Amino acid sequence: MYGANHSVVLEFVFLGITNSWEIQLLLFVFSSIFFMASIMGNSLIILTVTSDPHLHSPMYFLLANLSFIDMGVSSVSSPKMIYDLFRKHKVISFSGCIAQIFFIHVIGGVEMVLLIAMAFDRYIAIRKPLHYLTIMSPRMCVFFLVSAWMIGLMHSMVQLAFVVNLPFCGPNVLDSFYCDLPRFIKLACIDTYQLEFMVTANSGFISVGSFFILIISYIVIILTVQKHSSGGSSKALSTLSAHITVVVLFFGP
Repeated sequence: MYGANHSVVLEFVFLGITNSWEIQLLLFVFSSIFFMASIMGNSLIILTVTSDPHLHSPMYFLLANLSFIDMGVSSVSSPKMIYDLFRKHKVISFSGCIAQIFFIHVIGGVEMVLLIAMAFDRYIAIRKPLHYLTIMSPRMCVFFLVSAWMIGLMHSMVQLAFVVNLPFCGPNVLDSFYCDLPRFIKLACIDTYQLEFMVTANSGFISVGSFFILIISYIVIILTVQKHSSGGSSKALSTLSAHITVVVLFFGP
């Protein structure tokens, strides 16, 4: 897009969250606790689902994969942020920054598609309980998983195609604790207005599109439950409420 890479910036400097030692200590303790809790909790879910034959169902298959992705969410930037808390010179290499951006967008794309797949799973469980295992076959579950990873990878590669050859000649200071793509682009030595618009449009398309698909699916599911009220539907609806909570936490912040 811009010809050869003319970058003379070999690393980027993070400003971090705060310079207060007391707040840094507090952040270190809480961040470490939440990071370990996330890794251990999601690992426990994966181990439980894979080891218990009674949980070898489409819903738990998708849940285990969502837990795996959540481990990735915790691992992309948190360890680096925790490590940098007490460092005066918080730096990351150019390639390391690109890698962070890549994995952040891959994981985000995969998680959004998995959330849609889980909503579809709940719709089938409520709307067609007698055909649930036929429709949500192992082949269908694998199809959802492969599609999620393909969409996540394509989304991330499109984002990187916009920025990987940008010329960086300084400054190299990121007002963040991780490689945030919009801030990263602003450091380029060219006019990035159109580029920022394309990157935002790409992320906005997949985020807003996924959000509206989920909202529509929830409305359809709730209307279906009202028309076909039964014990099985109530049980499926109870699992849906937990799924909605996950979606709210994902899109809310």
